[in-house]
Parts: sequence; structure tokens; C-alpha cells
Amino acid sequence: MAADPGDSPSDEELMLRLQAGHEPALAALMQRWELPVKRFLFRIVGNTAESEDLAQEVFVRVFTKRSSYRAGARFSTWCFTIAANQARNRLRWWRRHPALSWNAWTEAGGDAPDESPWGAQASATAVRHEQIATVQLAVAALPLDQRTALVLFEYEGQSMAEIAATLGCSPKAVENRLYRARQQLKSALAIGRVA
Repeated sequence: MAADPGDSPSDEELMLRLQAGHEPALAALMQRWELPVKRFLFRIVGNTAESEDLAQEVFVRVFTKRSSYRAGARFSTWCFTIAANQARNRLRWWRRHPALSWNAWTEAGGDAPDESPWGAQASATAVRHEQIATVQLAVAALPLDQRTALVLFEYEGQSMAEIAATLGCSPKAVENRLYRARQQLKSALAIGRVA
């Protein structure tokens, strides 16, 4: 007899349990959100190993910052805010501490199609890996604010209001970022090169 899906607690209920000291609630949240968070981070930082490390850091932050979660807030928005901040901080660190040349980063899988078990479904619909790599490079070339908004909207299916809450801006600003991102992508993909 299968469990009724209505029997499982919501993300928000799990966060309230975690705040109350019920640590197994974190495992349930991780089970639900680990894959979406890893996919989001991969699309932002472009490196599978780094996205896995960052995802672990995100859930450490979920645990350590659990007291700052507000009852009634959407967990997904709160979690993706943490993930976006972690990715932004990592990208800033890389800019200040370049340890690898672009060629070494590429050889280490920095721009490789996501072929990990958790990302296989996302890329299974792609006709060819070359097309995926071209789009990934075009997305990676976007400014960080545009890239984050685009990934949350197109890949994570978040609404403009959710993205605005995640990024700390207005829905109109999100709309503008998405428009500019799409225009830059259209231009980069139409001329067959990534700037």
C-alpha cells in the first residue's frame, strides 16, 4: 500500500520542525531539494564538482541559519536565495584568486555538458552535446544578475515574484533582466559564437 502524498509534510512544516530541533527534517528537505539546487548551481557556476560542493554548503547554511527562516515563507525561495548567494560568493572568489587558466578550467570540466546522474534527465532532451555546450557557454557569458534570473525562470520554473524575492529586487527588474538575457543569448547564438 503506497503512502498518501498528502501525508508528507510541506517544506515549510519541515523547516519549522528543523527550527524546533528535529534534525531529521533536514534530511527530508535535502531529499526533496538537493537535485534542483545542484542543477541550479551547475547552471550558474558551470562546473559539476563545484556545484556539488556548493550544494553541500547550501544545506549546511540551511541548518546553521534555520533560526532566520520566517514561518509562512516559501522554503524554495529561501533556499534558492542561499544558493544564489553561495554561487555569487564563489564566482567572486574565483575572480580574485584565479588558480586555473581558462583552458585548464575547460579541461577540468568547467564547460562540459552536465552528465552526472542527477543532471542526466535535464540534458537527455538535447539533440546533441555540442548544442548544449554552446548554450551553456552563452549562458555563462551573461552577467551574473541576468544569468541567475534566467536560470531560476527557465530551468527552475520560478515566477517573477519568487525570483524577485530570491534576488532582492522588484518583479519589473526581473522582467528587465530576463529580457536583456534573452536578447544577449539570441545575439550570441545567432552569430554562432559566444562573446
